[in-house]
Amino acid sequence: MLLVRWIILLLLLAAVVLFMLYAGTGQARFKRLGLTIVKWTLIAAFGFFAVLILERVA
Repeated sequence: MLLVRWIILLLLLAAVVLFMLYAGTGQARFKRLGLTIVKWTLIAAFGFFAVLILERVA
């Protein structure tokens, strides 16, 4: 569980770095990649926490 939290944190940190690169350079590929990382990180996090909730209920 701790490993998954660290992975999610590192992915969000990578997205922040990409958004900073976009702000600094103005290249749209950094913004697009940052948004993709955020989207898939949130999907994975919601899935992870859904499994934890279902585990408690059942």
